[in-house]
Amino acid sequence: MEMTVRVLKEEASRGDQYKILLEDWIPKDASIVIGMQGTYIYCSASIAHVHHKLEDEIHPKSVAWQVLKKREKTEILSDGTIFGTPYYAMGYPIRIEQQEAALVIVFPPSYVPKRQEQYRFLTGKQDDCWIPVPIEQVTHIESLQKRTWFYANNEQFKTNVTLKELQLKLPDYFIRIHRSYIINIYFLQRISKDLTSNFVVELKNGALLPVSQSYINQLRKVLEF
Repeated sequence: MEMTVRVLKEEASRGDQYKILLEDWIPKDASIVIGMQGTYIYCSASIAHVHHKLEDEIHPKSVAWQVLKKREKTEILSDGTIFGTPYYAMGYPIRIEQQEAALVIVFPPSYVPKRQEQYRFLTGKQDDCWIPVPIEQVTHIESLQKRTWFYANNEQFKTNVTLKELQLKLPDYFIRIHRSYIINIYFLQRISKDLTSNFVVELKNGALLPVSQSYINQLRKVLEF
């Protein structure tokens, strides 16, 4: 027991050194974790990332797991299916006392990684036709039954692009409000609460969409309410 406590203290000291080096480069509410030999040996977690705890086993779908397996820089944009909270994380392979380890930076849910070249249109399928739709005409995008749909001019279109992929290339006036929905804020009519005090957005086309607790802070930040 004494040996375990001493080792954990040593790793905490080493982890704090990484934290000091990185704090000028990452958001204040980001988390830093280090994984080694199947468990997390260091964890400086923000309120948004309480799912990471010291000595927890490393999840097989996590960034740390992939870094340890591939031994290369790894990035993940998670929709919340792993820990229940959406996040973006970057992991780097490091060595601690000649052993392989993973240093992971977990960014807050509101953080969006550098966007790639933005979409100017989305091509959607209706029956046996493919139709290009200007991106500014898209009111919202939905993930339903493992398929992605987008809506424009009161019509529904199917696309093969996932919400996670879309999120990286959509203009900044698109915002994710739920694991299953991304909306164009220019089509937002109002925000209200339902009978259970959960937030709901109403679009100008009459669509009512739920806002999950994981994304409400991001919506508040963008719309300043």
